[in-house]
Amino acid sequence: MSADQPTILVVEDELAQREVLSYNLEAEGLRVLKAENGEEALLLVAEEAPDVIVLDWMMPNLSGIEVCRQLKTRPETRAIPIIMLSARSEEVDRVRGLETGADDYVVKPYSVAELMARVRNQLRRVRPSSVGQRLEFEDIVLDAETYRVTRAGTPIKLGPTEFRLLSTFMEKPGRVWSREQLLDRVWGRDIYVDTRTVDVHVGRLRKALTRDGGSDPLRTVRGAGYSIG
Repeated sequence: MSADQPTILVVEDELAQREVLSYNLEAEGLRVLKAENGEEALLLVAEEAPDVIVLDWMMPNLSGIEVCRQLKTRPETRAIPIIMLSARSEEVDRVRGLETGADDYVVKPYSVAELMARVRNQLRRVRPSSVGQRLEFEDIVLDAETYRVTRAGTPIKLGPTEFRLLSTFMEKPGRVWSREQLLDRVWGRDIYVDTRTVDVHVGRLRKALTRDGGSDPLRTVRGAGYSIG
C-alpha cells in the first residue's frame, strides 16, 4: 500500500451501504477506514486523522451531526473535510448540516459516481498531489501526474521518498510538519522507520533543490520539524 495514498473514513451504520462505499473508494485507489457508529468514528479520527470523512447523519446513539460538531470544534480535526450523507432532503436540514460544519451535503439515495466526484473534489483541496495536480512554490514546480520537478525551469532528479516529501511540503507551504507526521504521510503508519531517517531524506531533498545554486526553500524549526517557506 502506497504510503502517500489518501485515506477516507466512511462512517455508516448500515453494513451494505458501508461496504458499497468502501469498495468504490478502494477502486479509486484510496485507502479506506470504516466505522459503524459515531463513537467508533471519533476514536478512529483520534488515532489517525483521515484526509476526508464520509459521514452518515442518521446513526443510533451519537448522530452524524453531533460527530461533525465535535470534530469541527477541535483545532486538530477542524480542517478535515466532512461530506454528510442524509435521507433528509429539506433545505432546512441541508442548512443545518452545513452550519454544523459539513463541507458538503449529499442526499440519499445518491449516485455512487456523484459521491466519488465529491470525494475527489474535497481531496483536491487538501491533497492536491494525490489527484494529479501541479503544485508551485516560488520557482519550484511539481507535476504529480508526470512525476517531474523543475526549479527555475531546470529538471531536478528526486527519488520516490524525496518526491513524496516535497509534495507534502508544497501542498501546504508554511505548515510545520513534525518528524512523526512526515513518517506517517511519507513512509506510512505500518512501517517502522527511525525518525532520524526523516532528517537524512530532508537533507537529500535540500541538496537536490540547491544543486544549481538556488536558495534553500526548506526551513528547520528547532524542536518542531520542517516546512517549506
